[in-house]
Amino acid sequence: MKQFNDENFLLKSDSAEKLYHGYAEKMPIIDYHNHLSPKDIAEDRQFNSITEAWLEGDHYKWRAIRTNGISEDNITGKIDDYKKFEYWAATVPYTLRNPLYHWTHLELKRYFGITKTLNPQTCKEIYDETTAKLQTKEFSIRNLLTKMNITTLCTTDDPIDSLVYHQKIKADGFGIDVLPAWRPDKAMAVENPVTFNEYIDKLSAASNLSIDNFNHLLDALKNRHDFFHANGSRVSDHGLDTFFAEDYTDAEIAAIFAKIRGGKQLELSEILKFKSAMLYHFALLDQEKNWVQQFHIGALRNNSARMMRKLGPDTGFDSIGDMPVAQSMSKFFSRMDDDDKLAKTVIYNLNPADNEVYATMIGNFQGSTCPGKIQWGAAWWFLDQKFGMEKHLDALSSLGLLSRFVGMLTDSRSFLSYPRHEYFRRILCNTLGTDIENGEIPADFDLVGKMVQDISYNNAKNYFGLK
Repeated sequence: MKQFNDENFLLKSDSAEKLYHGYAEKMPIIDYHNHLSPKDIAEDRQFNSITEAWLEGDHYKWRAIRTNGISEDNITGKIDDYKKFEYWAATVPYTLRNPLYHWTHLELKRYFGITKTLNPQTCKEIYDETTAKLQTKEFSIRNLLTKMNITTLCTTDDPIDSLVYHQKIKADGFGIDVLPAWRPDKAMAVENPVTFNEYIDKLSAASNLSIDNFNHLLDALKNRHDFFHANGSRVSDHGLDTFFAEDYTDAEIAAIFAKIRGGKQLELSEILKFKSAMLYHFALLDQEKNWVQQFHIGALRNNSARMMRKLGPDTGFDSIGDMPVAQSMSKFFSRMDDDDKLAKTVIYNLNPADNEVYATMIGNFQGSTCPGKIQWGAAWWFLDQKFGMEKHLDALSSLGLLSRFVGMLTDSRSFLSYPRHEYFRRILCNTLGTDIENGEIPADFDLVGKMVQDISYNNAKNYFGLK
């Protein structure tokens, strides 16, 4: 019987152990998509407790605690930090076989050197030890990041953001490149005329340009895209229900924009055409500057209207959606490809039923500008766990070139989430090690080890054009 969370955690063969410890373990980290706070990094925030670090905005944990029957006031309410942590500690034993159990104990071990399991009996001891350490300078946010051997991380930022915190981080000479990533979803969110127009007014102020028609909107977005590029951004990201690729004319889009700027509700057909036009123009901006565009597709968001009213978005009430995607995705990429305007692209699916759709779609639009120009991104969100990663690796191996994969990212709001890269690397090495043990690939550790190192770090470094 193997010991839980030992040095060979998730590694089930000698070959897997050799690949991980000999090739993957010490590779640096590029985290090319996350939701970390640039403000917290710029100010080198010090957490007051492990509750702040772990439970302040982690909707993964919130969902688990709710499922364990704890009232919302004890999860997102203003109760004592220790009491809130007690509810999490009481929930952890019930997360067996959920990735939260693995992540929790990897984080305790990697950041704090704690190997005990978290439960009601160890709660007070672990709370006191982690909280005491977090209040020392060694455990400030910048030092937590440095501890994980990160070279680059890309946050997620709205086009209207001033990027003042990114500028401060760079001016300070922090050893990790903290780069903004362009997330323009609100500029195409035309379902609600009031909120859309409020956003366009903010975009006008940020760009210092009047936005009286659709061409003015494009000018303002280009202005902000240029600003992001000047501040180090080389990546965009879009969170979409599905791809949008309706046929439209320029005259139709101009009229649709005028209609919504007049405060009128759009018809569904108009919404779809406008989103299709915006997606096309966003892709043009990225291609012109040789950025990488990312598309996260398939979340069904804010399912509980009651909790949306109470807590707002991104609080743990999203799930996997099942909207059709293949035809619109193909049409969108084909249009960009026809115009020779298809940028390097990473696509992520949330519905595992679409795995093979995505794995085969990327093969339709590759190019000679770089290996793996179109990528199927790492298993995302609800699929970001052992079984989801293994299925992703198997599908990509069978239908594409796993060796060219750009690897893992955290997609996290937590500064303690970086052991997820270790988690992925262990799963990757175990998969390849099993193949070696079974005689399905050669026991050539220089060959397979290079593949591991490329997926862990080198492919992303080259693909994103990082230093």
